[in-house]
Amino acid sequence: MKNIRNILNSRSKKGGNFFVSVQNILGFKPKNIHYYKTAFTHRSMNIKDDEGHPINYERLEFLGDAMLGSVIASHLYMEVPSGDEGYLTKMRSKIVSREHLNELGKDLKLVDLVESKIPKGQFGDNIYGNLFEALIGAIFLDRGYKYCEKFIYKKVIIPYVDIEKLEGKVISYKSLLIEWCQKEKNTFDYNVYEDTGNDDIRHFSVKLSINDKIVSKARATSKKKAEEKASKRAYFVFQNQISRAI
Repeated sequence: MKNIRNILNSRSKKGGNFFVSVQNILGFKPKNIHYYKTAFTHRSMNIKDDEGHPINYERLEFLGDAMLGSVIASHLYMEVPSGDEGYLTKMRSKIVSREHLNELGKDLKLVDLVESKIPKGQFGDNIYGNLFEALIGAIFLDRGYKYCEKFIYKKVIIPYVDIEKLEGKVISYKSLLIEWCQKEKNTFDYNVYEDTGNDDIRHFSVKLSINDKIVSKARATSKKKAEEKASKRAYFVFQNQISRAI
């Protein structure tokens, strides 16, 4: 059976082009390109090493998530000496939210480098954030914590982390809306149903009712996304009341 190096080298992507693409994203030369090839290998490729362990980005995604959280936590700790544990935790969650990571992955066009048997047009938005975390994991294994920290500062903290703006950023409109309803003793109901229609991809629709009155509707490719979209629309309907209550 081929070892990991030979397996990754046998992929269809030309090694030289891949190396240059990764270097352009990182801003420095990778030492071990195979970490990065793993970071852009989707599980659908069904590649395994000599011991039968899957070779794909999922384990690197786990590692990158931890490294990202560590660097962001350190930055917030130093920048906001008055922030207590709850405040720092909430701020970190805003910075590393799935929505934000997906935006970062899109900006870097990471999906262009993915090796997958699934057509790229069928990927959901979360693939972008997953790849961004996997890339950070690869940087850590290849170059260590300092390079990892520099990359996160360059790509995340410097361009996107504004403490004052983040303090007013909503992480989850659904959580905020539910908190307001419970505080004001308003009843609420998310009526979710499958709504595929003529789409090739499965869709769900939701009708959000507050005090037995439908206040918003939404449609998305998952129940969670549909509920969040409907919650966001409802939030802007009740924005003034919510701002005064919470």
